Amino acid sequence: MQSSSPLPSPWRIPTLDGARSRGIYVQFYDPDGRRYGIPTYPYHWAPKHLYTARQLRAQGLRPGGQAPTAQILWRRGLRVAYLYRADLALPKRTATPAQRAALGRAMAARRTCPVCRAEKPYCIPRSAGLCNDCADGGYR
Repeated sequence: MQSSSPLPSPWRIPTLDGARSRGIYVQFYDPDGRRYGIPTYPYHWAPKHLYTARQLRAQGLRPGGQAPTAQILWRRGLRVAYLYRADLALPKRTATPAQRAALGRAMAARRTCPVCRAEKPYCIPRSAGLCNDCADGGYR
């Protein structure tokens, strides 16, 4: 049975359309966007050409100001993940050398013990405020 939807076929999921035609209710399946305003899919059923922001980041991309194209709803509609088109995504921005240097200084400050002034290979725990050597009674 052909769909009368104006959306292109990649937006529709034939398995879910078939379930609807057999009278099976599929929660959060709204590829036309009539119920939720934008196309909506159940968890694990998003079209393959749409990606979440985290999936775009894993590919070295970012949404780049584009509005969400679709969404995934799950947990009775309490959880949502917005979907973006990869062809409209932009490359991730990289930090400038000055920003990298500032981050390096900030991390060095987090690794420096205020008592013994030694830079450790780990961040100083905020609970103790000292490195592990000083907290064990080395300098107090």
